[in-house]
Amino acid sequence: MPAKELTRPCMDCKDAEAILTTRKRSLCSHCFKLFIQFKILRRMDGHKAPPKIQKEYLPSKLLLPLSLGVSSSVLLHILDWQLERQRSNPHSRVAYQLHVLVIEPSTISPSNSSFDSNFEGLQKTFPTHIFTRLPFYSVFEYVPEMKELILEYAGPQFADDSSQSDEARLAAFRGSVSSATSKDDLDNVLLTRLVVAFAKQDACETILWGDSDTRLSAKTLAGAAKGRGASLTWQVSDGMSPWGVQFEFPLRDINKPELQQYKSVCPELSNIVIPDQPIPDNILTKNLSIDELMMRYVETQGAKYPGVMANVSRTANKLQAAGSDDPASCALCGSLVGNVKGNTGITVASQFGESQGSQFCYGCSRSRPEIKS
Repeated sequence: MPAKELTRPCMDCKDAEAILTTRKRSLCSHCFKLFIQFKILRRMDGHKAPPKIQKEYLPSKLLLPLSLGVSSSVLLHILDWQLERQRSNPHSRVAYQLHVLVIEPSTISPSNSSFDSNFEGLQKTFPTHIFTRLPFYSVFEYVPEMKELILEYAGPQFADDSSQSDEARLAAFRGSVSSATSKDDLDNVLLTRLVVAFAKQDACETILWGDSDTRLSAKTLAGAAKGRGASLTWQVSDGMSPWGVQFEFPLRDINKPELQQYKSVCPELSNIVIPDQPIPDNILTKNLSIDELMMRYVETQGAKYPGVMANVSRTANKLQAAGSDDPASCALCGSLVGNVKGNTGITVASQFGESQGSQFCYGCSRSRPEIKS
């Protein structure tokens, strides 16, 4: 019986109909998933189990912060697939344990609706992993010095009520920041501190961030614009963070449209992923943060010139940390403060007195409530 004639055969297997086009290649769903999986798992080569001839072996523990967006959800899907293959192979060992941390979106922004059903779908789809769900204000629990730090950082005009709940205190602090850029910037810093503190408490040696190439390019441009260029060596690059936890970005070779395509051929992700909130076209540019502007720019230009946008994150990944005459680090974000190759950092005194002052880097100083970005 003659084989079925294909209208547009897959360029890899030649045995199935191509339904997706990526990087000028027409692929079937199976070959497309293999293409994306290979790109990501190649970045996981540093997490391999030793051969079984070595008897004593304890898998490393990795933390995956999950926003329930398409990028981090696809990363979880592929890592779960890799671990399932290792478990089913009697001749191999499981390379690592995966702990998934979800910061409740509704506690970050009131516009985010409840995601209880998404979280339930997450646990049912990936039952072999450990899941932890935390509110944003738990940063006070995991980073105890944060309560005093934000009081010092916000300055004397900020009135902190210690009798209030952690949720109310964090809301008051975030409300004291006026500009959209400063709000986004501080939220990103606080989220990073919370994730890092949780990873250290849970003895996770590496954090796997679900940032796509699109996201990393936008973060690179935004970081430079906000005065955080010196911290790009760990904010968008694989390597050691200032807190002694390894940062890795396995999705750095994949752009966001490709991750959307991957989701479209994985129906099990449809009940997990929370769609991005689109930025209204009629919103004034001055009301957008630098992070939102850069993300919009990279997504728009990336559709026209994907190679150019990809070079942004690739170039940033080649940067090396600058030497410093003063090893002091920012009390809030962990970046270096002081004379870094001729660039003098900023020391901000505490409201409680000069002798108790903490140092903040230039990027954090620009985001302080009294500083207009």
